[in-house]
Amino acid sequence: MKTNNETPSEGRHSSSSSSLTGPTPAQIRRTTSLDDIQHATSHISGPDALEPPPSSAPPGGDGAYYEAGDEIYERLSPGRKGAVVAVLSFMALLSPISSTSVLAATPEVAATYNTTGSVVNVSNAAYMVVMAISPVVWGPMSQVFGRRPVALITAAMFFLLSVATALAPNLACFIVFRAASAFGGTAPILIGPAVVGGTLVGPAFGPFLGGIIVTYTSWRAIFWLQTALVGVGALGIYFVVVETAHHMKITELEGRSQWNKTKAVLRMISPVRVLLLFRYWNIVLVAGGSSSLTWNMYSLLTPIRYVLNPRFHLDTPLLSGLFYLAPGFGYLLGTFVGGRWADYTVKKWIKKRGGVRIPEDRLRSAVPFIGLVIPGCMLVYGWAVDQRVGGIAVPVVAMFAQGVAQLFCFPSYNTYCIDVMPGQGAEVAATNFFMRYLMGCVASAVVLPAVQAIGIGWFTTVSAAYLMVSALGTLAAIRWGKGWRESTAAKLDARERAKKRNKEQRRHGREGEVARADLEAGGGQDEVKDEGTRRERGRQDTKQDTGSETV
Repeated sequence: MKTNNETPSEGRHSSSSSSLTGPTPAQIRRTTSLDDIQHATSHISGPDALEPPPSSAPPGGDGAYYEAGDEIYERLSPGRKGAVVAVLSFMALLSPISSTSVLAATPEVAATYNTTGSVVNVSNAAYMVVMAISPVVWGPMSQVFGRRPVALITAAMFFLLSVATALAPNLACFIVFRAASAFGGTAPILIGPAVVGGTLVGPAFGPFLGGIIVTYTSWRAIFWLQTALVGVGALGIYFVVVETAHHMKITELEGRSQWNKTKAVLRMISPVRVLLLFRYWNIVLVAGGSSSLTWNMYSLLTPIRYVLNPRFHLDTPLLSGLFYLAPGFGYLLGTFVGGRWADYTVKKWIKKRGGVRIPEDRLRSAVPFIGLVIPGCMLVYGWAVDQRVGGIAVPVVAMFAQGVAQLFCFPSYNTYCIDVMPGQGAEVAATNFFMRYLMGCVASAVVLPAVQAIGIGWFTTVSAAYLMVSALGTLAAIRWGKGWRESTAAKLDARERAKKRNKEQRRHGREGEVARADLEAGGGQDEVKDEGTRRERGRQDTKQDTGSETV
């Protein structure tokens, strides 16, 4: 419940005053505008998200402003909420760190298994493939069974598979165990979408930590450290994290037979539910923009050891690992300013419309950075290294600047996915992560062979072009996204109504056939009865005739 401590000038009006004269249109617009601005940064996903309060009076009728549904967010104390966020943020950081921690140790891993760096990078690509697939599995499952059970199961998987990776006896086992560990490690990223900053800092700091470790000990220590950190996070989930889902779909199935319940659960957790969201063009284009950023991130981070070490004559993993700090600190700084920039943009457009808010407003904050700033930084970085122009400062500044710029984009895309389809936030976020990590997989697999074939300058040019095309797609989503959403939803609704109508017609048809069969069966019985009656009358007539003749 929200108590009314504001003045009328702040747009909050008591129910007592409004009941006498009624709110004016200006008051309605003012209140709506402030409410929208206040909730512009919300990451809430559920049936009550973006729904206006049915009444400005609380249930008790004390005249204070009340917004329906707020009580469900007050179940936990602020301290407990902070602890839950801290644990999930910590766990969400580990999988992205794992996705790149071995980059600084690629030559050492290749030497252990008698292979090449390009082959070892296949493990990175496989890891990213599984990171792409896992959200379409865990997203629906978290909505059906709850977030805490999913977090516990996936933490246990991540822990056991990290141990297996550290002990991998050959390259095949290393690739399989490392990729499989991503299936458990990605779930906290999906369950706690507000921790996006940590998921982006992780890939940059992972190679730095890996470089330190491999300089002084075996690369296997990277995965033993990962195992220990995952174990700490799993204990945190068990003892600290409570169930935060306001509604679990499994509760809707109470009272059904076991067979019907099983069929319903299988439909609910089907990955097809997530993939079907790609019927919405706005979701496709936003996922494309987000995936272009991930392509850029992994195509920048993956070849550093092979590109910058020869360029600047570096001879240890530790020295090359220091280069990862440039984008890492850029991501870190961006977490403090990128979200605020997105909020400012949303508030500005809410005021322009007189209090009306649409989810696409948030995407506007990303366009100048994905379309101009990041491509420009990539071109400066790539061609400066390719043509050996400038010193170490040029690539370092370029990597830092593009890191900051990426955090002006990612929060906008992520929050859009949560806001655009209330009640399906986890599934829409899963489509975003699916496309994002799929492109991260492609980048990890092709970047090193491509750089060796065409050079770092031309490869970064390709990346810059991809980013600018994605910016055009984001502009299209801003311009036509609302119409696409409404049109697609109307078509799907009409299709669903047609299915129900056809089903009803088939049911009525079957009932009609049964009725006709019953009627025909009843008619046949009547004919049999009539025939029996006629025969009985015939026998009686015969007896009467015989008696008459005897007389």
